[in-house]
Formats: sequence, structure tokens, C-alpha cells
Amino acid sequence: MIQATFCHAQGLGQTSEQRLWDAGILSWEAALSTPSTLPLSDAKKQQLFPVLEASQAALERRDSRWFQKNFPSSALWRGAQAFGDSIAYVDIETDGGYDASSVTVIGLFDGFETRLYVKGQNLEDFVTDIKDYKLLVTFFGTGFDLPFLRRRFPELALDQLHIDLCPALRRLGQTGGLKAIEHRLGIQRVDEVEGMSGMDAVYLWALWERRRDKAALERLLAYNRADIENLKLLLEWAYPKLVAQSGFPAPTG
Repeated sequence: MIQATFCHAQGLGQTSEQRLWDAGILSWEAALSTPSTLPLSDAKKQQLFPVLEASQAALERRDSRWFQKNFPSSALWRGAQAFGDSIAYVDIETDGGYDASSVTVIGLFDGFETRLYVKGQNLEDFVTDIKDYKLLVTFFGTGFDLPFLRRRFPELALDQLHIDLCPALRRLGQTGGLKAIEHRLGIQRVDEVEGMSGMDAVYLWALWERRRDKAALERLLAYNRADIENLKLLLEWAYPKLVAQSGFPAPTG
């Protein structure tokens, strides 16, 4: 889907993009190789071609940051397949505060392995590990997780391609918090953390910090693990529906 995106060129929007798709122009290569067939004015073509060439070059060098910078936020989900082999589902827990020291747990799931980073133990290891990934996936990470992480680790730009599932799911009619959406879609959690909320996570951290309650810490980590591992299921549910909603032609035959 990323190579079928044209709406990031200045002067083109989703209407022009849809016109290209309807004309059978379904990729950057198709647009560049058959310029005379494009249903666009000469002025728009002149704006489009350099952007498509830059897009091709960025994809060839696997530069996800270029797409984060140049794609409209509503189209960032289109990079899910192109960079799906280097994906980090990320979620944080806090102590209820808002300053740089408030991050207590960071979860990172790459689709196969889950890594959990805990304040006072290995939280700083996240700085090195996250740099290996080209695509970040969060739920409301734009407004919560990433700002907290940037305050905690000022040296981290976290400027990779970022799919925030909260607005993406909202466009599909799935509103509310992460757990409410999971429940509606039939995504279950283990009994140990079923029904837990962010406030429970704050309480569990307090038990660990003040009493060194290992059971509380283990439950908190299980809660964070469920958060990040279920993000994968949500992206898999959402992606084909976002493609269909975009107006991109369905395969025939």
C-alpha cells in the first residue's frame, strides 16, 4: 500500500489520489513510467514526479523516517507491510506522575519476542534496543507513550515511522480505550490481568516500589505484556479494513 500512496505530494490530496487509482495507476512505478496517462494537470504532474522519485529512493534505502516526515498522519498506517519486518509494538506504564522519572515499565514486542524494561533494573537498555526498529506501533502513543519516552530519554528522537492505532481504529468506528476495543473485537487477556486498567498499573508499581512485592511486579509486567502483544492483533485486524476504506481497488480474479 505504501507504493500506491500519492497524497503526500504537494497539491495532491485524497481526491487526486483516488483519481489515479481509478485510472489504474496503482504504484509509483506505474505513474513514473506512463506520465501521459495520468489524469492530472501538467502542473500537478510536475509536483508529483520528484516526490515519487524521492519516495522510491527512501523505500530502497529502508528509510522509514522519510515517510514519517513526509506522509500525512492519516496515511502512516500504509507503511505497515513495507516495514513490518522491523516492527516494535511499544507501551509504557507510569507511576501516575508526568515528569521524566515517571516511566516505570516499557514493553517492546517485535512480533516474536517480548522485552520488558523496568525502572531501577534495565530501563535504560530500551534506548539502545529501540534504535534497531524502523516501525513503531502504539495505542495513543502520539499523546502519551512517545512524549513520556522523549522526556525520559532526551537523546531518543523516536522519529521512525509511527502508526498510532488509536486514531486509525477510530476511523474504523472503534472508539474508546484499548481494553474496550479489545473486548468488542473478542480479543482476550489472561485471567491474571483481565479487567485491569492503567490505574491498577500505578497501584501495582507502588506496591513494588514501597514493599518490594514481587507478585505485584509480576502482575504489572503481565499487564504490560498483554498491552503490547494485543497491539499486533489490532493492527492485523485494522490493516485490511483501512485499505478497503481508503478506496484502493480490491484485487480482481
